Amino acid sequence: MMKIGMYGGSFDPIHLAHIQVAEAVCRQMELDRLYFIPAARSPFKAGQQSAPAELRLQWIRLAISTQPSWESDTYEIEQGGISYTIDTVREYRRRFPQDRLFYVIGMDHAPLLTQWKDADELAKLVEFVIVTRPGENTQTPPRSFRWHLLDNVHCDISSRVIRERIAAGQSVENLMPPQVAKAVLLSGAYKKY
Repeated sequence: MMKIGMYGGSFDPIHLAHIQVAEAVCRQMELDRLYFIPAARSPFKAGQQSAPAELRLQWIRLAISTQPSWESDTYEIEQGGISYTIDTVREYRRRFPQDRLFYVIGMDHAPLLTQWKDADELAKLVEFVIVTRPGENTQTPPRSFRWHLLDNVHCDISSRVIRERIAAGQSVENLMPPQVAKAVLLSGAYKKY
């Protein structure tokens, strides 16, 4: 039985905190594989315009290129529309019927899990790895969910801040892997953010 990690999100753009979380999850949960799954459209970010999916996917691939056990997955992008975690978890359960599945989320989502689409089924299919941010209050997820707390990541970077800095013509050095920062800046994706 393998341990399969699923790391979903907008990755708009991917940055060093995402990488640090991935490293910590792989280490703590002893994952065999970790899949980065960019959302076509997040149900939590209604009305927010993201960089085009093909750019976000390209940046993910650049960021994880040196990690042999990490992969990008286009499943949610190919499905289009709003990306619901349950649909992706069902697909992974189909792909990996005998393996343990772990899904990475932020602490801000933990108390809301019962409100996610098909929450009862989701609780049975996957274990959650919950990541805290510096200064964030730890909240207990609903009892029906299996979860693990990952609290040893202390990098406080957000994609929103990166987008704002790029739009303002400010440096994003040390916020993203260098090859990703170069690709993001060359794309012009956030010039009019």
